[in-house]
Amino acid sequence: MRNAVNDGVWSGTWVARRLGVELEGDEHLTDLLGMALRRNPKRAHLLVSQVLGKHVPQSPAVVHGHGVRLGHRVRALLGDAEAARAVVLGYAETATGLGHSVADGLVLAPYLHSTRRPVAGVTPAGGFEESHSHATSHLLLPEDPALLAGDGPLVLVDDEFSTGNTVLNTIRDLHARHPRRHYVVVALVDMRSAEDAARLDRFAAGIGARVDLVAAASGTVRLPEGVLEKGQALVAEHERADAAPEAVPGGEVRRVGLDWPAGLPDGGRHGFTPAHRARLEAALPGMAARIADALPDGSRRVLVLGFEELMYAPLRLAAELERTVPAEVRYSTTTRSPVLAVDDPGYAIRTRLAFPAHDDPADGPGERYAYNVAGAGFDTVVAVVDSAADTPALHAPDGLLARLAEHAPHVLLAVVPAHQPHLPERPAMLPEPLRGPAFSSYAPAEVGWLLQDLSSVSLEAPTEEREEAVQNGGAHYAESLPVEYQPSERYQALFHAALETSADRIARAVGVVTETVLTERGGTPVLVSLARAGTPVGVLMRRWAEQRYGTELPHYAVSIVRGRGIDANALRWLAAHHDPRDVVFVDGWTGKGAITRELSTAIEEFERAEGVTGFDPEIAVLADPGSCVRTYGTRDDFLIPSACLNSTVSGLISRTVLRADLVGPDDFHGAKFYRELADADVSVAFLDAISARFPEVRDEVDAAVKELLAEDRTPTWEGWRAVERISEQYGIHDVNLVKPGVGETTRVLLRRVPWKILAKAGAGADLDHVRLLAEQRGVPVEEVDGLPYTCVGLIHPQYTRGATGADGRAVSAR
Repeated sequence: MRNAVNDGVWSGTWVARRLGVELEGDEHLTDLLGMALRRNPKRAHLLVSQVLGKHVPQSPAVVHGHGVRLGHRVRALLGDAEAARAVVLGYAETATGLGHSVADGLVLAPYLHSTRRPVAGVTPAGGFEESHSHATSHLLLPEDPALLAGDGPLVLVDDEFSTGNTVLNTIRDLHARHPRRHYVVVALVDMRSAEDAARLDRFAAGIGARVDLVAAASGTVRLPEGVLEKGQALVAEHERADAAPEAVPGGEVRRVGLDWPAGLPDGGRHGFTPAHRARLEAALPGMAARIADALPDGSRRVLVLGFEELMYAPLRLAAELERTVPAEVRYSTTTRSPVLAVDDPGYAIRTRLAFPAHDDPADGPGERYAYNVAGAGFDTVVAVVDSAADTPALHAPDGLLARLAEHAPHVLLAVVPAHQPHLPERPAMLPEPLRGPAFSSYAPAEVGWLLQDLSSVSLEAPTEEREEAVQNGGAHYAESLPVEYQPSERYQALFHAALETSADRIARAVGVVTETVLTERGGTPVLVSLARAGTPVGVLMRRWAEQRYGTELPHYAVSIVRGRGIDANALRWLAAHHDPRDVVFVDGWTGKGAITRELSTAIEEFERAEGVTGFDPEIAVLADPGSCVRTYGTRDDFLIPSACLNSTVSGLISRTVLRADLVGPDDFHGAKFYRELADADVSVAFLDAISARFPEVRDEVDAAVKELLAEDRTPTWEGWRAVERISEQYGIHDVNLVKPGVGETTRVLLRRVPWKILAKAGAGADLDHVRLLAEQRGVPVEEVDGLPYTCVGLIHPQYTRGATGADGRAVSAR
């Protein structure tokens, strides 16, 4: 096999005949595309571009020229004024070079490509999913966040426009952040169905934007019924024969220095501007000359082989080399994509070299491939990688260089410096956790607080003043603290009565949730409570494990703020001191699940930004009345006495604070230690009362856990749906002002400006403290039949001082 396209046979014939797949469209479509079989459960076939330079070695001038011509068409469509305001975005990994070539043709616009390589310290400017791909998640990591923040045209470049799902996901994500009036979609081939095309038109109309399409050719793929199953069977049948031609050992491997310009990005992963392009153009002749000088005498057929997302730099080096040396120069790159190889002239992927990943990928080790390289008659292969991929795995006996040397007598390695975005310096060391008695009334071993002490700062404001500022957008609720509620003797008596009544019930729930965690997570879990409601629960879970098994579980408390996410510095500290896979997040209860969603989003963003993986965003809670999590002690909505009080049942610690003038980018979130309330502190008494009941409930816990682990615990989110109904029914139109469950209702009465309380008809002693607080604050309690929670607290909507109506006006109470 000398070339992937030969003998005048279309390289899609083999697949078309065996699967009944038909390619219809422009007369030149088969010049651009061949077909192969994917080793992918989502799609049977793969359209293999003959001019992309990914799977099929091709003249670099042809590859670059196709992209540049598409860029010329985009510039003509936009006009120079709009072209200068545009940004070009290419898709990883296949279209990173094509997108950059389109930007070359457009000339005036900067370029960025998506990436599957997280970079520590770079905050994603967006992300999206490519549903049919073998590696679905894309990140957008511009060094300059303003790159995607403008409102000029966005030019989206992919090699193949098949269903349009990836483009829709991208535009949906970016339009929500920075709306634009004009999007241009560019592809080598447009293979959408009429239905897919209509869907894009409807989507564009829905967001009020213009979406144009520029493609080199168009057509459709006709897929017969059962094609996926037939394709999988074909792959299984031919898998054993899927191998490279017999290796010929003895090829030499040498390095060649490029003298890459200092500070010049290696591609568009973090952005590439027209000024960068000018620097590259000036340096290309010299770099290509160094490669030419290193070529063995008599080289006739040379392959420049790029590396996964690093497509553009090798392409431009190859094109310059092709222009200056007498040898035949071809260009292609390695890939993550698993494809079946069949040595047949009518099949696009004739041979396959497999080798281990060599850039320490964030998603773990795996196999990588170079297609149509073995057996193609190359006497020299120039492998171009970035410095992040120049690792021992690259040079290993089974690595890429060794595999290439089996099939080419000469292998040259050229390394391009991986661009390191300029990032603000971060302190090397984060402080150790705060512990009692210096911070909190808990024993030092019971919990370490990943917080900073703001006890000396005046942060309290009257409840009504805070509510008005929050609802008017003047402040975030986490920027100040409510004045600590000082319970009356009557209310304290209610707390102690509730504790006596519910201690067994709480002890059972603690046991159930702890045993579930120990069973399902194994090892020694690291408990990380969401301060502050989760902290007493985390301490109790730690005590259960210690009492029953003699195991001392590490336990920390961290801050999470609705709308602002979890404390990223606390996660960094945890990742530096523990395996993130051991971390179990703990909270007191769920309401409608807002914090559950907040944590999931925050963990995803943290892992993208930091390149640290393993944190599981699932929360373990004492009570899950909202059906928002899988790990819980109970799903009943009942009174948890620790919800009745504020700091005096939570180690004398305030709720957490996040304010820019107090909490810098390298600081833990803050909180206060109310030492002056020590005489009223019942934190340890509460813990002791519950843990004293542990021996009595062990048998009940074991039976409950056995039953629970056999059940379907998939969250139904019925609480969220109930909150949405209540929000509309009562004219609030903001789910953030509806706080379901006993715990959340208590918080409303202690910290916010309540409007009214909805109580389930017939609710008993669990609501005694709620009724008392409502009476003290003059808030009506309305009994409701069929309420899915024991009670629901409604925060005053559109609050202004003196207002009593849902519309914020001062009218008679209803």
